Amino acid sequence: MQVFAQKKNLRVMKVGELKRAEKKPRLECRSVLGGLLVQDSNGLLWNEFKVVTKRAPTKEEIEGLKFAIKVCKHTKSNSIIYAFSDRTVGIGAGQMKRSDSSKLGAMKAKESLKGASVASDAFFPFRDGVDVIAETGATAIAQPGGSIRDAEVIAAADEHGIAMVFTGVRHFKH
Repeated sequence: MQVFAQKKNLRVMKVGELKRAEKKPRLECRSVLGGLLVQDSNGLLWNEFKVVTKRAPTKEEIEGLKFAIKVCKHTKSNSIIYAFSDRTVGIGAGQMKRSDSSKLGAMKAKESLKGASVASDAFFPFRDGVDVIAETGATAIAQPGGSIRDAEVIAAADEHGIAMVFTGVRHFKH
C-alpha cells in the first residue's frame, strides 16, 4: 500500500473475502461476425514448470515467471510479458508474429529488461522470438510448449543461456 500511496489520482478499494459458489466449468462467449464463439473458461495458470533447457531458472526468475504468467493470462492473444517478481515492465500483444510481440514488449519497457522473466501465452513457433528476447537481456522464459519446432526453440534458449520452462497451459483469448 505504501507504493500506491505515492501515486496521484489513484483510488484503492478494499474488498472482503471473495468466495466461489461452485466449481462448475465456465464458458466464455464472444461475438464474431455472423455468430458467437463459445469456449471453456481458462481456470489454470500453469499445469507444471518443466525445465526444458540446460539451465534451470533461479528462484528469483521463477517468481518473475509466475508474475508474468498471471499478467499474460489476462492480456490479448499473442502476448509476451516481460516482468520481475513484483512488476510488469513490458507487454507486447495482438501481433501476427510472436517475434513482433517480443519486440513490442521490449519497446514498451520503461526500464532495463536485464534479468527479466518472460511469459508467452502460447508456444514459440520459431526461434526468432527467443532471439529477440535474448537481445533484451531477459534471462528466463515460460511458455506452454507444443510446437513442432520445440527442439529448435529450446536450442535457441540454450545458445543464449536462457532458462526455459514449459507450463502445459495456453492462455489464448480466442
